[in-house]
Amino acid sequence: MFVAFLSFYFDRSFFYIIKLIRNSVLTDFFLGISFFSSLIFIFIFLTALFIKEKRRKFILPLWLTLAFNVILSFILKILIQRQRPFQLDLISIIGNLNDSYFVWNFSFPSFQSMLVFSVLPFLNMEFKNLRYIWIVFSFLVAFSRIYLGLHFLSDVFLGGVVGYFIGFFVLSYFKKRNFDLI
Repeated sequence: MFVAFLSFYFDRSFFYIIKLIRNSVLTDFFLGISFFSSLIFIFIFLTALFIKEKRRKFILPLWLTLAFNVILSFILKILIQRQRPFQLDLISIIGNLNDSYFVWNFSFPSFQSMLVFSVLPFLNMEFKNLRYIWIVFSFLVAFSRIYLGLHFLSDVFLGGVVGYFIGFFVLSYFKKRNFDLI
């Protein structure tokens, strides 16, 4: 709880650091990270990862987790309606990302952060070696959202926490109900 409040405190000042480190190499890198963290890519990658016969039992809980992320993120964005950092002129947005983010999409929570962190409980159970790579990827996704000017620190932090717990609770529910996940 304290860390969540702390992230709100540093929301605006964090962009001073981002402005100092922005360069074309990092921008291209984080645009790539942003592309690979899209829902379609994550959905296809994870489905392919769990498609093996003994891991197929995780596909339904995984898809439900992804669906809950979409629904909860949409509801929270509409309820809270927090403007994005580039809309508040705290930082400039990179490239042509501007067009798609002015229509309806709000800042809180970060959907991509929710998405990538919600998968950690699944990977922790079935792919222990891959989970470390995924944790690094998750933090890169979260940081890319700030770097690109799309989210505040608190958006990605709380999005990651909410996403992790969605994955955890869905997995726990299926394990409790003996859906052959043990």
